[in-house]
Amino acid sequence: MAASAIAAEFWETGKCETCPVYDMHGHMGMWHSIYFPRPEPEQMLRSMQAAGVRLLCFAHHAALLAPDIGNAASEEAVRRFPEHFRAYMSIVPDYPEIIERDLARFDNCRDVYVGLKLLADYHGVPITDARYRSTWEFAEERSLPVLVHTWGGSLHNGASHVREIAGRYPAVRMLLGHSLNNHWDEAIAIARDFPQTYLELTSVLFVRGVVERFCETVGSERVLYGTDLPWFSEHHAIGALLSEDITEDDRHNICHRNAEKLLDGLL
Repeated sequence: MAASAIAAEFWETGKCETCPVYDMHGHMGMWHSIYFPRPEPEQMLRSMQAAGVRLLCFAHHAALLAPDIGNAASEEAVRRFPEHFRAYMSIVPDYPEIIERDLARFDNCRDVYVGLKLLADYHGVPITDARYRSTWEFAEERSLPVLVHTWGGSLHNGASHVREIAGRYPAVRMLLGHSLNNHWDEAIAIARDFPQTYLELTSVLFVRGVVERFCETVGSERVLYGTDLPWFSEHHAIGALLSEDITEDDRHNICHRNAEKLLDGLL
């Protein structure tokens, strides 16, 4: 590993005071068929603070898969801990009346929401489907960040879908969740072709050397830190990132500078 004052402080203390972390891809709450030791807001906050994570932008599991609860769970959590959490408004394409209702609330809830979240693989509806049109138009009008679950070879949010949407809505700042997992060259090509797109690191950090490729080919200014908390560990992800052979400027960009610029005016 290259010499790094940031990494040295992290190894010694578990966090780095000079390099805060913004986690741009999180969740919250219980999930069926799996045990999370710390899935609730106050528990997640303990995990974040132990690793020096200043802010988590998340989509509550209930908002993604329980339309009867929906985004209300995200709003409650953010308003309990406004200094540490912001939410993505989750869009479930099978319920157009709920989409219309929630989008109508967005502008009056800017203390909660920084953007939108799409989980097309789980909902089984491609992000290019007409059921998402009002969502994309809404985000385009406001130049919002949209965190999109992407996966290599997916039938719902693969490279071709991302390319089509990025070309159609150039004002949307699209966060490629998981960076088209395991299809790194396609993710890099999209980031090069569409300057409003960002490569997000959830699950990417399990593979040695990918962050280095992103920094060399796209530039660290277009890479965002994320973990899927509470699915994965902040300490593991930060440790993996700091073990990459990248510069101190790259580490600062990925950990906080890029997020600070992306969220400017949204917090």
